Amino acid sequence: RLVEFREGDDLRIVSIIDVLDDALSAVYTFYDPDLPSASYGTYTILWQIEQCRQLGLTHLYLGYWIRDSRKMAYKSQFRPLEALRNGHWEPLQE
Repeated sequence: RLVEFREGDDLRIVSIIDVLDDALSAVYTFYDPDLPSASYGTYTILWQIEQCRQLGLTHLYLGYWIRDSRKMAYKSQFRPLEALRNGHWEPLQE
């Protein structure tokens, strides 16, 4: 699915998500670079969590996370956080 978030006529966020049997998978999200302090990444994750609840899904996959990437730092605020390593999901500790 391609989901758009707007403020009035202004496009602010586009989120590409896959709907799986038990989860949503956040494939890619991009947002208005002229408003870097708007916390659009966090807003999108909160929206996706609510979508999981409404659809009765048990998981939300946030996609790739690079520990040293400032642009991806917001993802680490959501718990529990797990990583797929060697084919197994493991709790991820910072």
